[in-house]
Amino acid sequence: MSVHTYVSSLTARLARTVCGAALGLGLAVSAVPGLALAQDHAGHTAAAETPAAPALWVVRDADSTLYLFGTVHLLRPGGDWMTPQVADAFQASEALWLEIEDPSDQAAATPLIMQHGLSPQTPLSSRLNVEEQASFDQAAAAMGATRQMLDPMRPWLAAITLSVAPLTQAGYDPAAGVDIVLRQQALDTGKPIHGLETIEQQLMFFADMEPEVELDFLRSTLENFDESAALLDAMAGAWAAGDPDTLYALSGEEMKVEFPTIYDLILTRRNADWVGQIQEELAGSGTVFIAVGALHLAGPDSVQAQLQAAGVSVERVQ
Repeated sequence: MSVHTYVSSLTARLARTVCGAALGLGLAVSAVPGLALAQDHAGHTAAAETPAAPALWVVRDADSTLYLFGTVHLLRPGGDWMTPQVADAFQASEALWLEIEDPSDQAAATPLIMQHGLSPQTPLSSRLNVEEQASFDQAAAAMGATRQMLDPMRPWLAAITLSVAPLTQAGYDPAAGVDIVLRQQALDTGKPIHGLETIEQQLMFFADMEPEVELDFLRSTLENFDESAALLDAMAGAWAAGDPDTLYALSGEEMKVEFPTIYDLILTRRNADWVGQIQEELAGSGTVFIAVGALHLAGPDSVQAQLQAAGVSVERVQ
């Protein structure tokens, strides 16, 4: 069955996929030239009531130690997730690996967005019916934009932009994201930083969608525009509690059943690629800290599960 078959039948479930996709890309809003989002952080507390203790795993052999840590790419500022175990593992590591070396590299992202994310010759308004245009106008207004500002975007970029907007308005900040914080600490302490992927690779997961898949992606985003912040609240809560099973139930389980092609593209195949890179690191020597989106470290197709299937032992240390 085609990707279009799965995506065209999406209901509220795709809100989970959209939210995860937006968090995984982590660059759409900030990298779109000329787009500034209105933000309203009122009414949101910065710190969680229960101290955070995100899950941490380790892979070892005779001369290598590799820590695996799940990240959330947007968080509300002020939360303290750097537990003693995480701090010790990070300090002991000689290098930091992230999904991409610099998640905030607008200089690299902007030309890619211009090339693969914009299509002014086929504006979004020409692809949507009257009802969808009204929903689009409402969503754009809610994020402090207009249809005219978003009209040149391809559907996939508009979908991700609209998905991230309610999160920033709810107080979530990419600058408070775990990967950004870890990267800055690595820079401050002189640790080398490496990327498992490039910005272009991450962006092209969405840019290579079939045209009708893109439109369904946008339509479902419009239908679920108001749900993104609540979903991220739940996902961030599960991450902070060190509960990958709940995180997977929120954002991976139904995707795997209902939309296996998308699941395979976003999670299984990327995890498999990363497992190969981790095994290469393990064949060397030293200690490294690997931080990737938390959903990649949850569920039956997680990095840890695929490592264990390859005969590599993984131990949870927090």
